[in-house]
Amino acid sequence: MNVQPVLFQAPEPANLDQERRARLTLNLIAEPGDWAFLAVAHEIGGIAMLRAIHDDPRKHELLEAAAARLAEVDVDRTMEEADRLGLRFVIPGDDEWPGQVEDLYGHEPISERGGPPIGLWVKGPLRLDTLGESVAIVGSRSSTSYGESVAADIAAQLGHADVPIVSGAAYGIDYAAHRGALSTRAPTVAVLACGADRVYPTAHRQLLDHLGREHAVVSEAPPGHSPQRIRFLARNRLIAALSKGTVVVEAAYRSGAISTVNWAARLNRVVMGVPGPISVATSAGVHQLIRNHVATLVTSGDDVLELIGKAGEHVRDEPRGPDNPRDLLTFRERQVLDAVPVAQSAGVDSIAVVAGLGVAPVRRALEGLLQKGFVERDHSGWHLTDLAMT
Repeated sequence: MNVQPVLFQAPEPANLDQERRARLTLNLIAEPGDWAFLAVAHEIGGIAMLRAIHDDPRKHELLEAAAARLAEVDVDRTMEEADRLGLRFVIPGDDEWPGQVEDLYGHEPISERGGPPIGLWVKGPLRLDTLGESVAIVGSRSSTSYGESVAADIAAQLGHADVPIVSGAAYGIDYAAHRGALSTRAPTVAVLACGADRVYPTAHRQLLDHLGREHAVVSEAPPGHSPQRIRFLARNRLIAALSKGTVVVEAAYRSGAISTVNWAARLNRVVMGVPGPISVATSAGVHQLIRNHVATLVTSGDDVLELIGKAGEHVRDEPRGPDNPRDLLTFRERQVLDAVPVAQSAGVDSIAVVAGLGVAPVRRALEGLLQKGFVERDHSGWHLTDLAMT
């Protein structure tokens, strides 16, 4: 199929309904994340793509396969059902369209599941165009209590800074991330591998129902579609593309979270990893990302804010331990103090020999240390105080 190199331009509002109907039709006949199909649709637009499928699908096997499924499509019924379920279908040209997902165009696919979405199904009041500064938090389903605590804490810290949290509503780290965001009433979005009307996993019905009422549940799959392994791979690229940065908390060498991170790296998003115990397999993948300089080590929401913020925003002071009384001493005073014996008093000459300094500078240093409370003088010489022992 020959495609003009000029990219599709979003239609004027007067034609947006026609483009939406065409894209909805394509959404019903294409598998979410089918890179070749999505790339062509992105280049020529939904109306032109659908016309090509109708006119002469034999020109390309891609069109022929899609044409075979057209007879099963009932767009009007789908739109009515979506309206009943409280779903909306967002496409390029809508004010709500998250333009950052178009960064998926032009990237070679990972496992053939690439390309920008034809459209996105959304349930909930949160608008997708507010996710430009969002952060994705992903990780293992078989998470530890440590990982869940860290994910929730980071999400809450970002939530206090009004940063939206994106995740997949799965068991483990995903659930902890949503929970952390909700604890601060921050916006949070669940991106699903099934229809946005479905509840998966079923144990998270309460969470997904709440997000669908107060925040947003998003999916590339049409309503009613079930979760399949291949759709999880497609879903991962959307999580990465929607967000400005991705934090991975606990992930084995091969996992869906690593897939999301790989997409984030390819899209030049900020990739961050939380280290875990070296004895736990669920952190092995994270450690490898950090070791290979794919991910930057983070341990808190403040670290994340510094990395995703604009230059000069959220700049952190270098962390250091609590101040020690000795920190206020000069180098010469510390040198002399180290030469004062612990168990008994010593004279200036003896201290000077141990310190490797002359008597005069040692005497001056001892006088300064006396005023600061580090040493005391008795009839036998100089000895340390309790302050010097701390």
